[in-house]
Amino acid sequence: MRNLDEQLITVLGGGGFIGRYVVQKLLARGARVRIAEREPRKAVFLKPLGGLGQTQFVAADVRDAASVARAIQGSDAVINLVGSFDDMAAVHAEGAGNIAQAAATAGIAALVHVSAIGADPGAASAYGRSKGDGEARVRAAFPAAAILRPSIVFGREDRFINRFAGMIRMLPVVPVIAPGAKFQPVHVADVADAVVAALDAGAAGRTFELGGPQVLTMAELQRWIAEATARSPLFVEVPDAVASALASGFGWAPGAPITKDQWLMLQHDNVVAADAAGLGDLGIVPASLASVADGWLVQYRRNGRFAELAAR
Repeated sequence: MRNLDEQLITVLGGGGFIGRYVVQKLLARGARVRIAEREPRKAVFLKPLGGLGQTQFVAADVRDAASVARAIQGSDAVINLVGSFDDMAAVHAEGAGNIAQAAATAGIAALVHVSAIGADPGAASAYGRSKGDGEARVRAAFPAAAILRPSIVFGREDRFINRFAGMIRMLPVVPVIAPGAKFQPVHVADVADAVVAALDAGAAGRTFELGGPQVLTMAELQRWIAEATARSPLFVEVPDAVASALASGFGWAPGAPITKDQWLMLQHDNVVAADAAGLGDLGIVPASLASVADGWLVQYRRNGRFAELAAR
């Protein structure tokens, strides 16, 4: 395990969902952490997690190569967690390339790039294409980079499990789009552990796919959430033809249930490939949904933490 004491690690996107967990892990290992964000003030909530002077904040936009070069100056390692559903080609591809090139030019010892399962320059979805192009640019500029591809990441602040839990709480009838699509949800803390582990020399130049211990279809996942929150809506599986028409015709509208690009992403299972290196290769035993989700899904139950008392 690499000694991170006093090492300066720059985390681009450190204030995001995965970023806050990565930063916490790094600080606990004794690293000095520089959090690079377009709006650094939004990440200041992380400062109390470290000791005096252990955390730094800097403004950087991955689409601006000069700002990236300034942000990583003097770093021992760089971690790229930046992701977006807007301007994806610029953020995921050009931005990733800017980071890798800046890291190579600056002689940075280690680079960890977080991508996604399904990353492929030939993907039908813009998301998958941009992630694939980003990986290619990273490999070209910094061949020793460790690339991590997580499946759907879950945790207290996620926008996936929480979104469905909110729908199940509010709606008596819940439409299920792409009911057969498969996912391998991975806990955010396990992803953060993987990011830190990938700083070690043994991960250099390798690609890892990160998934939890369960593979669930979309329908199974939503039924699991309903059971975990003690809800019993009627689930109605939407035919693919109808879902495709909705995505194509109305996916552009604000608040649409699904965009065209999301529909294209759901045409491929989001699971770890059989021959891929994974969490086990990084020394991590993944947590299941059931083992950790109760800590925050309780908010979606009737009467919350007092549900059992109310039932009595």
